[in-house]
Amino acid sequence: MKIIYLTDIHGDFERMKSVLSETVANVYIIGGDLIDIPFYSMETSIRYHELQSFFHGLRMKMGQEDRLLEDFVDQLLEQPDVPEDVQDKGTMYQQYTIRARRVMQQKYKVLKNLVSMKKASTVLFLPGNYDMDLKYTALHDHDLHLHWYAIGDVRICGYGGAEVRTPGIPERYIVRYLEGLSPRGRKNGKKNEMYSFFRVVKPHIIVAHQPAYGINDNTTAGGAYGSPSLRTFCDENPVLLCLTGHAHDSWGVKYSGKTLYLNPSNFGEVTGPTGEVNEGGFFYQIEMDQKEVKSIVFRKFHDGRIYDVADYTLENGTLVEKIIDRERYAALVDRRNYDMKGVRYSHIPEIRLYKEIKDFFRMYQTPEAEERVDRIEEVARVLEEKTGREVAMDVMGSVNMGISEPDSDIDLVLYVRCSSTCVDDVNVCETSARMQAEVKGLLGESIKAHVMDCIDLDQVERSIRERDYECEVLQRFVAYRSICRPINYRVIAPIEDLLNSDISFRKEVEGSTQSYIRIFANTSAHVRSIKKYEARLNDLGIRVPESVKRAIKQYLRED
Repeated sequence: MKIIYLTDIHGDFERMKSVLSETVANVYIIGGDLIDIPFYSMETSIRYHELQSFFHGLRMKMGQEDRLLEDFVDQLLEQPDVPEDVQDKGTMYQQYTIRARRVMQQKYKVLKNLVSMKKASTVLFLPGNYDMDLKYTALHDHDLHLHWYAIGDVRICGYGGAEVRTPGIPERYIVRYLEGLSPRGRKNGKKNEMYSFFRVVKPHIIVAHQPAYGINDNTTAGGAYGSPSLRTFCDENPVLLCLTGHAHDSWGVKYSGKTLYLNPSNFGEVTGPTGEVNEGGFFYQIEMDQKEVKSIVFRKFHDGRIYDVADYTLENGTLVEKIIDRERYAALVDRRNYDMKGVRYSHIPEIRLYKEIKDFFRMYQTPEAEERVDRIEEVARVLEEKTGREVAMDVMGSVNMGISEPDSDIDLVLYVRCSSTCVDDVNVCETSARMQAEVKGLLGESIKAHVMDCIDLDQVERSIRERDYECEVLQRFVAYRSICRPINYRVIAPIEDLLNSDISFRKEVEGSTQSYIRIFANTSAHVRSIKKYEARLNDLGIRVPESVKRAIKQYLRED
């Protein structure tokens, strides 16, 4: 079973959609803080926060801290001697609260629509301290809070919210966090809801927004503020994984007792206390074999690409960390932005249009496309083990678009480091021929694979360092990387980083490939493929929006 876990989305739905589109997993778990503000504009949110702060101060002054703020305001306005200015502020606060509820529910509908693209996967959401209780939203069928799900032999359950007041979010609608100070203690006259729930379910995987006490729970200023009940339950019970968030700076993988604790840091961008914006995109990919965690990959999504940052495995009861991308890892340790500091660039029109069309089709990705991506990823892993070489691929055609059918072929581009003796001809190069045979053998006869090209990464790297605009191997690499779907991207990522460190050079190379892409876009086979993808959606009753139709016309030059 493959699990992808990300948390603290903070309203970055577009980035979440991209990760859903670019990855394949059996289970997606999206942790708390799904939204950021309960309105569509920051100005409205600030005004609401100001009113909330005013009445919170008044509530404290009147010694009614135990009342929900909305209940306090409602009761206050019923009194006959309320000053006119307080009456006006209270009425405005009531109106804003109703509006906030509607806006938040609408945002959860957007998330529900995104979930529809992963029909072959289980997608679960946990509310955080920025969220409504999801049972009152469009995500109620995907709600993890006080729910559990059996995926094979593995039980997954969740407890959302956090022991914190979250300014700017209506208190009336947030998840009640009833954890208590000790596992068997009581809070506000109520039993420890969290501990009691876990004790009944006996989960193998726990998802909680607030971390366990003493593990991944330090604040920026220092000091632990995690949940004692969560830590105690994991210490006393056979919990395999405890997936948390909330503490953006206290990320990492820890092994304590028999439990692996994971906090990937924030997935959406977050604004720090001094106004600085911290980039996100971090998540974990977890591989399990029945009730055993086989591997954990710490990954980062940025600008359409997924980077592998670190690997984690358990060896003889010891957690072993292997850092893959040292620069991105070090930047997160220092809480420095790494990818946001770069200059964003615009692709040439043909590439931009193709990406726009591809992103639309990927929203309706078929189970067959996901199965093929999963299969090719396994082939790349086995191929590396057999040959001792780093191997990556780009997927073209229907799998790239996500609209594969059971009898669809797979079109591939191979990436290897061939050495100085490489012959730049996919049909002549000895290394390429051997790799092609291995790929076809591993995929088996049930799937027809076509290796369209083989790229020597040594040659690509030399050409980038020498700024060789005319190198055809580099031009092909840039063209494929602009429009295709990568497999085992960690092999390609350092070279793309090298290329992207000189954006003007990349633009020049993309410009030199423009004529080739135009020819490719207008070949009869490619035109037929795009039309076929449209027809497949039409057969499913999915209407292609006019904006996408215009993009297709522009791309195919059907003016």
